[in-house]
Amino acid sequence: MKLSDRVGKIKPSPTLAVSAKAKEMASQGIDVISFGAGEPDFDTPNNIRDKAVEAIREGFTRYTPPGGIVELKEAIRNKFLNDNGLNYDLSQIIINCGAKHTLYNIAQVLFNSGDEVIIPAPYWVSYPDIVTLADAKPVIVETSDKQGFVMSPDDFKKAITPKTKAVIINSPSNPTGALYSEENLISIARIAHEQEIIVISDEIYEKLIYDGKKFAGIISLMPEIKDQAVIVNGVSKTYAMTGWRIGYAAGPPEIIGAMTKIQSQSTSNPNSIAQKAAIEALSGPQDSVNTMVKEFVKRRDYMVNELNKIDGVSCLKPEGAFYLFPNFSGIYGKSYQEKTISNSLELSEFLLDNARVAAVPGVAFGADDFIRLSFALSMQNIQEGIKRIKEALDTL
Repeated sequence: MKLSDRVGKIKPSPTLAVSAKAKEMASQGIDVISFGAGEPDFDTPNNIRDKAVEAIREGFTRYTPPGGIVELKEAIRNKFLNDNGLNYDLSQIIINCGAKHTLYNIAQVLFNSGDEVIIPAPYWVSYPDIVTLADAKPVIVETSDKQGFVMSPDDFKKAITPKTKAVIINSPSNPTGALYSEENLISIARIAHEQEIIVISDEIYEKLIYDGKKFAGIISLMPEIKDQAVIVNGVSKTYAMTGWRIGYAAGPPEIIGAMTKIQSQSTSNPNSIAQKAAIEALSGPQDSVNTMVKEFVKRRDYMVNELNKIDGVSCLKPEGAFYLFPNFSGIYGKSYQEKTISNSLELSEFLLDNARVAAVPGVAFGADDFIRLSFALSMQNIQEGIKRIKEALDTL
């Protein structure tokens, strides 16, 4: 059977082998500590769950409009107004089946064959493939830990060609936790505005920021780009609702209208019950977010401190999200059992085999000198996991 050319454009994830092996080991009763989690380890707050149960009991279990219910759009509009100082009409807001679905729909309505989309690396693993599936070309702009994992305005400008259609900004970032400064964002926005480049701002980790830092969205900082920009957000990370699958976007009405059209012929509406729960998440008490942030700070600080004690390892302290992206290139070239570790995939396999620790190789994010370690797991598991990593590396 011949499959579509589209499928052939997408490369298998380099993390699949490690992930599959970790699950196989766990199924055999082997104690594996996983630092791979891309979701909070907290439960969805009770007030949000209660609203979902209420929706079920009231029979709110049928189709909704494809782009989401009015009540949730109003809650999102209020969120943008109160948190970001941005005023959107309901026609400029869409609700999707998770923020990944939001990004996929954006790509489907904006990009054509030959278009180029600038993506700073390290990047979230799905950005390049989402762009590729829309027949466009990802243009990767590499950054380094020395520059804080943020794309400079100069590097952005150098990557622009006549084919550039859009740029994706993710702040705070997955996988690095990097937070773009206001000055940097304003400079990037000015360039995008002058060059008529669409800005896609992924703000899914907006509320998970540490050390007294304040979130600054690129559109809020330069409202002049509002008509050529789309904000992507959702409830998954902030409210521990990853499985509820509610993402949303705000942008120009022609883009949002086109996304709604695409959605009506693909997934139809987002989950009705989850939409009711999301209203409570956005409009209800926010105490649970503060509790989660305080706990994440403790875990982050412990991990950064311990990792930086290991010879050959260096780790920046992330300002947001719940990931560390330590540089392990100082380990490369060392051997075990006559095998030499020369890249992040081999390092991840070594840690899984010898430390019973699962991590995500940096090559999946476009940065092979690194691995991603989540701190969305208990402090007990973090302490044991870091201990295992140290002991395994000492055998090299």
